[in-house]
Amino acid sequence: MNSIHTTGMRPLPPFDSLVAFEAVLRHGSMTAAAAELGVTQSAVSHRLRRLEGFVGVALLLRRRAGLVPTPAGAALAVGLGEIFDGMAGLRERCRSAARPARLRVGLGAALAHHWLVRRLPAFAARHPGIEIELVIFTTRAQAEARGGDLDLRILWVRPDEARNASTQRLLFREQVFPVCAPAVLKKPLRDAAQLGSLPLLYKSAETSLGEAKQGAEWEWSTWFRRLGITAKPKPRLRFEEIGTAIAAALEGAGVALGRSLLVHDALSDGRLVRPLGPEWSLPSSKVHLARWPAALSGDLRLRAFVAWLAAEAEQTVAAAAAESAPPAAAPAKLRVRKA
Repeated sequence: MNSIHTTGMRPLPPFDSLVAFEAVLRHGSMTAAAAELGVTQSAVSHRLRRLEGFVGVALLLRRRAGLVPTPAGAALAVGLGEIFDGMAGLRERCRSAARPARLRVGLGAALAHHWLVRRLPAFAARHPGIEIELVIFTTRAQAEARGGDLDLRILWVRPDEARNASTQRLLFREQVFPVCAPAVLKKPLRDAAQLGSLPLLYKSAETSLGEAKQGAEWEWSTWFRRLGITAKPKPRLRFEEIGTAIAAALEGAGVALGRSLLVHDALSDGRLVRPLGPEWSLPSSKVHLARWPAALSGDLRLRAFVAWLAAEAEQTVAAAAAESAPPAAAPAKLRVRKA
């Protein structure tokens, strides 16, 4: 794409060259930028040369550590970031002005299937004029990529991201503990070591947020150490997604580590039980929050849904705290062996 100059028209740089320049700056490599943009390395090089021809000075220097900006390139990068940030909000501004008929809500499959879907009819009855469309994502990368298509995202994030702001609201922090079907736990555990004899289900370290590391609360070795079990855990089945692990536990496949909101309904219904008492629970290393585009901060539909969502979460947390453990999960005294 060539830059065009006519009388009365602002001289604009080639947009594809700006995109290539920004990608190269982030990666420090033409090869990585080409892979991200889905073009060849020579195409990226050609776009950069065209941009340098437009501005009339060199923008990048090749160093041993990779490509770095010249002073002119650094100055362009500052302005370019502001431009791209502004362009990123164009879709949200248009959607806010158009007020589409439905509110598009993105969230993880486990939270949708095991908690939210069961509660949505109550929201529909209370707000008959608001149509909700659920969009499921399985990784944090998908959540970020789909952000422009969604009016609201429910994310599972690190505590340092979890704060109330004009574009997000903290929802809840869950507890993590073992759960299983009643058929798996035929009688209350009187010795913590007996947990090691039950079939274990494992949530892989490749988490639903697309990260390579998960909190220690998801490792059976952490639970074995706490319970004084010296043997190494031997999970029977492994699952990438916690929702699938919980589904397997519901079918009697073994003991899974579950999050409190995800298993609350199944515990209340008696479809799952807790082999260990509530005192053994560990706090989740991540928390849930609702996040929306700044352009939609004044949208009354979004405000109504977020307020309802937070109230439902608070109600579930309060109910979980008030409920006594099921009989099968409340032994008179659980002995813990010293390692």
